[in-house]
Amino acid sequence: MDPQKLSKQLFKIKDLGLILAEPHDKGHQLKKALGAFDLVLLGIGAIIGAGIFTVIGTAAAGDLARPGAGPSIIISFALTAVACGFAALCYSEFAAMVPIAGSAYTYSYATFGELIAWIIGWDLMLEYSVANIAVSISWAGYCTEFLRGFGIHLPPWASIDLRAAFQGFEKASVLMSHGAVFEQLNPALQKAWFAVHNAPHIFGIPVICNLPAFAIVFFITVLLVIGIKESARFTGVMVAVKLLVLAFFVAVGCFYVKPENWAPFAPNGFAGIKTGAAIVFFAYIGFDAVSTVAEETRNPKRDLPIGILGSLAICTVIYIVVSAVFTGLVPFHVLKDALSSQKAEPLAFAMKYTHLNWATGVVAAGALLAQTAVLLVMQMGQSRIFFSMSRDGLLPPFFSAVHPKFKTPYVTTIATGLIVASVASFANIDEMVDLTNIGTLFAFVLVCFGVIILRVKEPHRHRSFKVPLSPLVPLLGVATCIFLMTGLPAVTWIRFVVWLLLGFVVYFAYSIRHSLLHKV
Repeated sequence: MDPQKLSKQLFKIKDLGLILAEPHDKGHQLKKALGAFDLVLLGIGAIIGAGIFTVIGTAAAGDLARPGAGPSIIISFALTAVACGFAALCYSEFAAMVPIAGSAYTYSYATFGELIAWIIGWDLMLEYSVANIAVSISWAGYCTEFLRGFGIHLPPWASIDLRAAFQGFEKASVLMSHGAVFEQLNPALQKAWFAVHNAPHIFGIPVICNLPAFAIVFFITVLLVIGIKESARFTGVMVAVKLLVLAFFVAVGCFYVKPENWAPFAPNGFAGIKTGAAIVFFAYIGFDAVSTVAEETRNPKRDLPIGILGSLAICTVIYIVVSAVFTGLVPFHVLKDALSSQKAEPLAFAMKYTHLNWATGVVAAGALLAQTAVLLVMQMGQSRIFFSMSRDGLLPPFFSAVHPKFKTPYVTTIATGLIVASVASFANIDEMVDLTNIGTLFAFVLVCFGVIILRVKEPHRHRSFKVPLSPLVPLLGVATCIFLMTGLPAVTWIRFVVWLLLGFVVYFAYSIRHSLLHKV
């Protein structure tokens, strides 16, 4: 193919008028059922749970590759909130102007062209699908803790991930070889040892998987196939419950806070704060998921900015308060020595550390509801991005099939559920969180750039919401997101590049040949 023709094809831009006309295609219409209040609840449902209930422990304690923030995680949350605020403003302008399912993928198609749009759509799989893997793993940890309170004990090999099991088994074996008594080992080490030692074997290979993680994803998939409005109502109930549980954690925990646990405030200096910010970014993923249901919103130009910015502001205040109580309950040195499986359920861990076993069950129950809401919203977002990409011809047409009764993209919902459930059965939470963060931050960078580009290319197009002080605010969004990306481990960057290269292979093998834009 002629290089000039190929370049023109790769960067061909989808006209906004064509994009805005797509919801009127009778074969690919989604039901408009959501209002501003639904969107705020949807945003809170996605945001709260993915961080406070999942990664706050890792961000505060750190690991072998990253220094922990300690009590200064409060500053980490504030820094990340600023970066997300800039990106949220850019998302709001795009979402109000281009109220179409697909989020950053659709926005990039209108500004950068098809190749970059494909990269964003491929990249967003790391945000939605991989994030769901991480949250489902954490959900499984809280579920196991919750069931234990009722005397129900799942087999260790059926409630732990492979890496945690083998790492814990190795550490326990080393300690016992040096004279340690098994009964005196950390309970998490005991669980890992039993998981490997007692696991059933197939062809000599131990079967170790996270069955609760698989089960919850299966349940969410069924719920999403049934319908968007039913899912929004389900999320609304859980948002109310999770806020009550977080209020319970703060109200009970504040009486047991020890100010000396806040010293040293930043045990690893600014390096720890920066790394903590890069990790807790995972806690803010979700506000952009609101924009993926634009076609299902009754008045998107008014309600989308309210849903995005409103949910972000509410969650920021909650995060800072909860993180202050959390770090006041558990000393930094205790967090640093905790295993990854313990840090995956941080609030329950804090309650257990202070011997508030009765409160542990309440927090675990709230975490289950919180993370169920997160799983629902994130899987909803992923299926609708697949839906948009298929409608453009970049993925096979069956991905854009709408259920004749429920009017939902059921094929993409089921496919996403199967992938997430399968990987969550074996994956480690820390790796999934890092991949999610770098993929999402990259998408945010392009969205911020896109606002600037579209202001120049389409200056007269009506914008019911405009980013203030443009191009300064979008450029600050780009800078802060790149800053957070630099706080992630090198291995995460390598995996991200490999994932993008795989996306290029798929694009040139299938998508470029079937793109509907080139047939217009």
